[in-house]
Amino acid sequence: MKADELRAIQTPLKERYRQVPGAASITLRAQGRLGENVTCNIETGKALVAAGLHPATGGNGTSACSGDMLLEALVACAGVTLNAVATSLGIVLRDAVLVAEGDLDFRGTLGVAKDVPVGFRDIRLRFSLDTDASDEQLANLLRLTERYCVVYQTLAHPPKLAVSRQSMKDSNAPN
Repeated sequence: MKADELRAIQTPLKERYRQVPGAASITLRAQGRLGENVTCNIETGKALVAAGLHPATGGNGTSACSGDMLLEALVACAGVTLNAVATSLGIVLRDAVLVAEGDLDFRGTLGVAKDVPVGFRDIRLRFSLDTDASDEQLANLLRLTERYCVVYQTLAHPPKLAVSRQSMKDSNAPN
């Protein structure tokens, strides 16, 4: 996609959001249903994904690990954002590879050590870019990618989380 094509798509959206700020606020939704052998089936919109335990916590490795899925979501969002920002800035990327790595200590997850946190300690996102862009252009590209990547910003500035419970008969879960 060329910069003018992207602008043509985004300009009316931006204008609408300036005029009607509430139109820019949406709620994304994900849903899962318990599966067999300690899995949770997630409908992605494209396919059904069975998420399960990581082998380090007793899984057999045949199901997707939710920790991997979090890193994959970061890479996907950062890659799309990088591509959009490069397009907008007129930076030609012949190729780009993004790698996200996260460090976990499963003693926390398994309750083996109460002083070990549950979750990622550190997450690193690395970009390998094939481009003729200058160092200044690349610094700007990465700065704007970081700024506008939804998943990156959500991880960097966690939102308020809430957990609730309702009965199955009161939910809108499919049967």
